[in-house]
Amino acid sequence: MIRTEELHSCNGTLKSRSGQKQTENYTLKNGYHKNEKVQKNGNGFHQPRVRGEDSFEEAPMYVAVLTYMGYGIVILFGYFRDFLRAVGLEKCHQAQEREEQKDFVPLYQDFENFYKRNLYMRVRDNWNRPICSLPGPVFDLMERVSDDYNWTFRLTGRTIENVINMGSYNYLGFAENNVDFLKTVAEKTRQYGVGVCSTRQELGNFSIHEELEQLVADFLGVESAMAFGMGFATNSMNIPALVGKGCLILSDELNHTSLILGARLSGATIRVFKHNNMQSLEKLLKEAICSGQPRTHRSWKKILIMVEGIYSMEGSLVRLPEIIALKKKYKAYLYLDEAHSIGAVGPTGRGVTEHFGVDPKEIDVLMGTFTKSFGATGGYIAGKKELVDYLRCHSHSAVYATAMSPPVVEQIIRAIKCIMGVDGTTEGQRRVRQLAENTRYFRSRLKEMGFIIYGNKDSPVIPLLLYQPGKVGAFSRAMLKRKIGVVVVGFPATTITEARARFCVSAAHTRDMLNKVLQSLDELGDYIRVKFSRHRRPYRPELYNATNFGLDS
Repeated sequence: MIRTEELHSCNGTLKSRSGQKQTENYTLKNGYHKNEKVQKNGNGFHQPRVRGEDSFEEAPMYVAVLTYMGYGIVILFGYFRDFLRAVGLEKCHQAQEREEQKDFVPLYQDFENFYKRNLYMRVRDNWNRPICSLPGPVFDLMERVSDDYNWTFRLTGRTIENVINMGSYNYLGFAENNVDFLKTVAEKTRQYGVGVCSTRQELGNFSIHEELEQLVADFLGVESAMAFGMGFATNSMNIPALVGKGCLILSDELNHTSLILGARLSGATIRVFKHNNMQSLEKLLKEAICSGQPRTHRSWKKILIMVEGIYSMEGSLVRLPEIIALKKKYKAYLYLDEAHSIGAVGPTGRGVTEHFGVDPKEIDVLMGTFTKSFGATGGYIAGKKELVDYLRCHSHSAVYATAMSPPVVEQIIRAIKCIMGVDGTTEGQRRVRQLAENTRYFRSRLKEMGFIIYGNKDSPVIPLLLYQPGKVGAFSRAMLKRKIGVVVVGFPATTITEARARFCVSAAHTRDMLNKVLQSLDELGDYIRVKFSRHRRPYRPELYNATNFGLDS
């Protein structure tokens, strides 16, 4: 049997895990490891917590039938309208190829073009709405209308003010314009300017960049960290530096596009396991070790498991203790994307490692972004010093990308210091607790109203299932009329039967804001018939008068 005890790195950074102590036995049931045992990190801030199951309630059968019927009717009328356009009975608004270009290779696949022309255009007004204020808990929108059925838009000059923002990833409310909070950011702008105009390896390595990286490493409890100017590129440009030809990537089926792109650019073999299913992952690990590489059957140079902390479309949490157990058992490596979880979960906001009581040093590559909980931009890779030093020399994002803007770096520093409490205040921890309270409250009320929502009870990402295509646009437009901004998502970003609205709860949301949103959802859910849950619980207002809503001690 071919094994990968040695796991020689194809780039010399990640070393063998042979000889490491094995974890306790785990019992498999329904694809998940039970009887979890977690370790406590010597730093003292990691405490074991009860994870809670992810909720993925299935809709009644009639909902699926009506959803397919809805898409069928829309597609049927789409082909009929295409026929009318072809014979000149209906005006075609889209850009068309000239007659002499008819024999060229088409720029788009036929169905992609058809879908955009006949389905997406009907609801295009629900996306790309222009914002003209700070994207905090409330914002202002520029009103726009279309005179040609959403092919083009024109601004009316009016502003829709004080719209409750339920779509931004402003989890801790650091997207703010408080003069006192942003004083240091203004000072750094005056000192360094706005742009660096050089890469870190040339003339763009400032002391403030090194201060940020040391602070991130201390915050996460690891040896070293490196910051990058773009969150998406942190994944897509660094994964190719870690794995390559002869390596195997095991990727969760719901991983973000940046992870998928990075895996494809690496040239490594990619295999996908079912979302959060440990049986599926372990089966792939066994096959990889027993069979090795295709044709040659040589052992894989490296096996890398890629997962996310919080999955942005499902609101589910990674099953981190079980994955770490499998990683150790089969001598693989783990790449954890904490874009949505860092700052948003854990008693002190340190992400899923703290939430599960796991030592962050047990994760080979810790990735996260500053674009959400920290109210800034960019991302980081953290872990062992050897790993980070290698990326400084070999990562395309590190070698070719311009260094982060100093005011942005200072914004991240002041947010992390606030969360850690080193700024001398308890404001950061208050925000972490407030986010947890708001999340629990909002999720519980939605369930009691009869909506089907996905995800974990501790996840501030809350997908509300709408299913039917006609209700996606109607839901978003009706919420905007009530001055509530929401994000609606449908095919191809989700499966064809699971269109949804995605709510992102923030610590900056007040209880009055959440109650207004919940009241509007209650009314609208009855009006357009999207309360599909069969597990509705009776609503008791007296349960929600307390300020601390169901938090674990």
